[in-house]
Amino acid sequence: MSRQRISLRQELPLLVWLVVVWGALWQDFSPGNLLFGALLAVGVARLFYLPPVELSGRFNILYAVPFAVVFLGKVAVASAQVFYLAVVRGPKVTNAIVAVRLRSHQDLLVTATGHVISLIPGSLVVEVDRSTSTLYLHAINITSREDVEGLRNEVRSIEAGLIRIMGTREELEAVRKEAAA
Repeated sequence: MSRQRISLRQELPLLVWLVVVWGALWQDFSPGNLLFGALLAVGVARLFYLPPVELSGRFNILYAVPFAVVFLGKVAVASAQVFYLAVVRGPKVTNAIVAVRLRSHQDLLVTATGHVISLIPGSLVVEVDRSTSTLYLHAINITSREDVEGLRNEVRSIEAGLIRIMGTREELEAVRKEAAA
């Protein structure tokens, strides 16, 4: 069974990332270690099939910096909320699994959205349906339909922020139209 060859241009970000991870794992960024890591990265990429990550070709730093600041604020607030729930309410906290359908079907944006959500205390991605771009989240302190809709809106807001940073032009236009409506 033959598979289509991936161009070096498409594969280069993956190879660079694998070399950086190799250096970080060994805590050694010497030229010899990085060269060995590069040889391993090429071997892994050739031996094991890794689907190419399709990049949109755009990255907007003017949206990335405020997104990072807001994200850090959300982490701080959510940490305090989880602490409060653990100390005051304890085992009486209600949990729920909530499905959130995303706008984007790009693996990179679906993954980035899931990681950002999982890094904010109080929610965790437990399943991803790639065919429909749906994230299934375990969330704490969900007691009503309003809480469920609030969580969905929060996830879609984070996805919109990531689309503004690195989404395709079509996705960006859809987010802009949605915001204007």
